[in-house]
This record gives sequence, structure tokens and C-alpha cells, in this order.
Amino acid sequence: MPEENTPKQQKADDMKALRLACKKRIERVSDRVRDQKKSLKAIRAQLENTACTVPELATATGMATDVVLWYVAAMKKYGRIAEKEKDDGYYRYAWIAAKETSGEE
Repeated sequence: MPEENTPKQQKADDMKALRLACKKRIERVSDRVRDQKKSLKAIRAQLENTACTVPELATATGMATDVVLWYVAAMKKYGRIAEKEKDDGYYRYAWIAAKETSGEE
């Protein structure tokens, strides 16, 4: 007597089909997250050593200035970096080590 699909087996089959259907999208998102972490790590490495302006960060990391500005704005918003003195119209930013709580980034 052949077994029919149980609800548990049907759910597993449905999830497998869904993963296959979304595989390319999942890979794209995973690549994007990996790139973002790499960029954040590069910016953090620079700011842990010395306070930098956005153009200096862009040069040091090899990223576009607008991309660096986007990351700096987010990092400032979430309290990871702080504005320091102004240098030729640009603020210098420095890493705030005391704010680290969970070792993220």
C-alpha cells in the first residue's frame, strides 16, 4: 500500500520547491550582504586607526565617495562613529570603541 504524503512531508516538499524557486534571489542577497560587511569592515579599520574625512576614507578603501558617505551616515546614526573637528569643510569621523556591545561588524 503506497503511502500518501503526510502533512509534514508535504510541507518539506513545498519548502524545497520554494528554495529552488528563490535560489538566484537568495544568492544575490547573500552576495550583497557579504559586500556590505566587507565595506563596513574596511571603513571601521580606517577609523579605528585615525580620524578621517569622507574623501580620505574613500581613497583609503577604494570605494566611491557617495557610498562611503552613505555608510558613514548610517554608522553615525547608530552611534558607531562620532564627528570630530572640521578639516577644510569636511568633518573628521572617529570610531567609538566604548559603544561596542556584541562584537558585530
